[in-house]
Amino acid sequence: MRRVYVSDIKDYIGKKVKVDGFAQIIRDQGNIKFIVLRDITGIIQIVVHKKNKEAMAVADGLTHESVVEIEGLAKEEKQAPGGFEVSAEKIKILSLSNAELPIPIIEKGKQEEAEAPKRLDYRWLDLRKPEKAKIFRVWTEFEKGIRDYFLKNNFIQIYTPSLMNTASESGAEVFEVKYFDRKAYLAQSPQFYKQMAMAAGLERVFMIGPVFRAEPSFTTRHMTEFTGWDFEMAYIDSHHDLMDAEEGMIIEGFKAVAKEFPELNLGIPAKPFPRIAMVDAKKILAKENMPSGEEHDLSPEEEKKISEYVSREHNHDFVFITDYHKSKSAFYHMRHEDDKDRSKRADLIYKGLEVTTLAQREHRIEILEKQAKEKGMNLNSLKNYLNFFRWGCPPHGGAGIGPGRFIMKILDLPNVREATYLPRDVKRLEP
Repeated sequence: MRRVYVSDIKDYIGKKVKVDGFAQIIRDQGNIKFIVLRDITGIIQIVVHKKNKEAMAVADGLTHESVVEIEGLAKEEKQAPGGFEVSAEKIKILSLSNAELPIPIIEKGKQEEAEAPKRLDYRWLDLRKPEKAKIFRVWTEFEKGIRDYFLKNNFIQIYTPSLMNTASESGAEVFEVKYFDRKAYLAQSPQFYKQMAMAAGLERVFMIGPVFRAEPSFTTRHMTEFTGWDFEMAYIDSHHDLMDAEEGMIIEGFKAVAKEFPELNLGIPAKPFPRIAMVDAKKILAKENMPSGEEHDLSPEEEKKISEYVSREHNHDFVFITDYHKSKSAFYHMRHEDDKDRSKRADLIYKGLEVTTLAQREHRIEILEKQAKEKGMNLNSLKNYLNFFRWGCPPHGGAGIGPGRFIMKILDLPNVREATYLPRDVKRLEP
């Protein structure tokens, strides 16, 4: 007999079925024992009658969260959770759980949930909770929509290495690893590799992979390893082309989530997203009585305040902050022709949290070398990267996107670690 998912039981009323899952709740009422069984699609009530001595004997030995296989008759029962139940004829224990659980799976209230560090220590148990599993189901749908956008718009997926022979980008905040008889570094981003794809003539690429940051940060938004989504496009006119593209992919991602999870009431953002130059954002924040600690960047508090302003004035959850000062831009960011102090960079803020950094890249070798020197960078250590531009490279740009931060805000989670399958931060390397 083939297994039936709990969500499909309604199609088998009056028929014998086999269901597999975790024994979430076990209630003994004398002649009858009730088991609430949970699989990835939902829960269903299992009824075990005393007259079925074999099934009852197995049920008597069950512990909470044991994995079981149950065969029986599917019935409609309005009083049961979900409106259906299975009358058990045969029960098989596939894996018996220890009687004492280190963290509760079913809580009677939010106040009973274990503290986050302990839950993360037992992450595989924490993820058994339907609301935790939903996080990754939402992530899957969001990525499905993003990927659909890429594929419909002629992007090619590439797979870039995480090991580099030189420290990427600025050279700071990288992990150093022993690589046979020399040093290697874990990539901060696939930045250089996706630019190489532009020099190779691939024109439009995207990638999904791990990103490593050796930052001693203890905030709710930072981790030492996270999943990044990246894309790069050739033959663009400015960074506004990149913003146009990201708007399209985000809308497709939101549509995919909204279709699968209508209960989230996820509004589809309207195009175009508001775009505010950094100098103008600072003026707005001053009028909002928000103190500014830094002239050319936004603090987390300023990000929240500018989002509140945009929500109020533009009825939008997203805002691009554009045209950063060169001091807050990488050496490879293209600068404005009419204002050499400003770069063609933008950050996307969603509900008060930065989720994307994008920029048009400098593809002209002589300007790229000049800007690297201005930043005090060693051209010899950058020679392999700089070679991408010596034999012709189209104008291009791209973005690095933090999907975990998107999911954090979509589901209103308190910490990006909650949106991460197995988070890695300064203190955590397990499980």
